[in-house]
Amino acid sequence: MTNPAYCLTMPDMRLSSVVFASPHSGREYGADFLAGSVLDPATIRSSEDAFVDLLFDSAPGVGAPLLAALAPRAFIDLNRSSDELDPALIEGIGRNSHNPRISSGLGVIPRVVAGGRAIYPGKLTLAEAEARIATYWKPYHLALQRLLSEQLQLFGEAILIDCHSMPHEAIEGFGSQNRPRPQVILGDRFGASASARIVDRVEAAFAGAGLRVARNAPFAGAFITQHYGRPSRGQHVIQIEIDRSLYMDEAAVCPNRNFAAVRRQVAGVIGDLVAIGRREVPLAAE
Repeated sequence: MTNPAYCLTMPDMRLSSVVFASPHSGREYGADFLAGSVLDPATIRSSEDAFVDLLFDSAPGVGAPLLAALAPRAFIDLNRSSDELDPALIEGIGRNSHNPRISSGLGVIPRVVAGGRAIYPGKLTLAEAEARIATYWKPYHLALQRLLSEQLQLFGEAILIDCHSMPHEAIEGFGSQNRPRPQVILGDRFGASASARIVDRVEAAFAGAGLRVARNAPFAGAFITQHYGRPSRGQHVIQIEIDRSLYMDEAAVCPNRNFAAVRRQVAGVIGDLVAIGRREVPLAAE
């Protein structure tokens, strides 16, 4: 199922309570957006979680839905609240209480890409911001909530694996001689968005594939993790950040020679993750 906001790929039959989603891998850069930016097409992609949707695209084949954004993060950030509007970018927005994401230019309509580089020469109208939210943000989140609600009804729980990538430089300071830098960061908002039982198994799945795993630093989870993570209600969210340098040339924004191998590695992890939420469901469920 595809609309302007997302592509939803469903399995032939849902076999697990797990849902995979990729809110930042969208790469449909409209001509009007590119024409209105001061950045070149390569630079504007620097905030994109490039190819993450491809890394996780085996999920439907093993029984779990995959929801992937189509609009790029530089255009609209689906991992922000819809009211995180930046007064430095959008006309008619008053300054509210301090929000570090908005202050740094990373609201729901980003003002900058990676490295703090400005996207636009001036401000956007409030009508433009509202149109993006109505066309892209709301449909994506409606689809995500519908999937989680269906999983809860079918399986008695829902587990969202929120799939992201991180610049290699973000973790350069996290290694040492005795402890090499992590390759995967799990974010559960320090235990608030998912049960320890599930997070332990997610960590074991990545570690079992030979990947070095850490939790919550430097990424503990953002809006999606905070908003949808309700472990007391059986709704669990874990944010996954994978080091981009493992599978892509970050400067050129293209897969590197290891991409196919990492994709196979992730496919094995996906099978283990789906097994966490595997349950028997009636044949008529799909």
